[in-house]
Amino acid sequence: MMKKILLAGTIAVLCSVTATSMAQNATALNTEKKELNQEKKELNKEKKAIKKQERAIENAEVSYQTKQQFPGDFPGATNVSYVRNGNMDEVWFTQNGVQYKAFYDPEARLIGTTTKKSISDLPAVAQKEIQKKYSGYKIDRVILFDDNENNDSDMMLYGQQFADADNYFVEMHKDSKQMILQVNMSGEVFYFAGK
Repeated sequence: MMKKILLAGTIAVLCSVTATSMAQNATALNTEKKELNQEKKELNKEKKAIKKQERAIENAEVSYQTKQQFPGDFPGATNVSYVRNGNMDEVWFTQNGVQYKAFYDPEARLIGTTTKKSISDLPAVAQKEIQKKYSGYKIDRVILFDDNENNDSDMMLYGQQFADADNYFVEMHKDSKQMILQVNMSGEVFYFAGK
């Protein structure tokens, strides 16, 4: 009987030790599993960051097609420089003594150009409205966007998209307030953007 009690006690101790050991092993395995999952997440983040950098480098370069297309669109252009801006290629250049900026879509098709103008280039009706409605504002710059009618892509200027059409943009300020007006070719004046 004593042997049975000792045997039962030994078995109980062994079971307790085994259960404790198994619980510790399970805890260690869970900890390792959590650490591996964390490492996996960090590796995925690193992979995504590398892919994002690769895309940024790819997107930072002006497309070969734009560089091939530009001379055909603007023969004789000088002082040519290329810049990638978002999904558009921009080309700064001089032609016939006038400075321009041309915008190309992702397919290397000309969207349009901008060039500096003066307030006197605006239609007379627009000049009068701006003088009357915005009398306290100082005009900083006027640009003309000349749309390429053969391309239906909408244009982005000043961080805003607008329907492709020839338009003037008048940059002006009063104290710390900045405003951009859009003027169409018939002289209608619209608020476009501001701070």
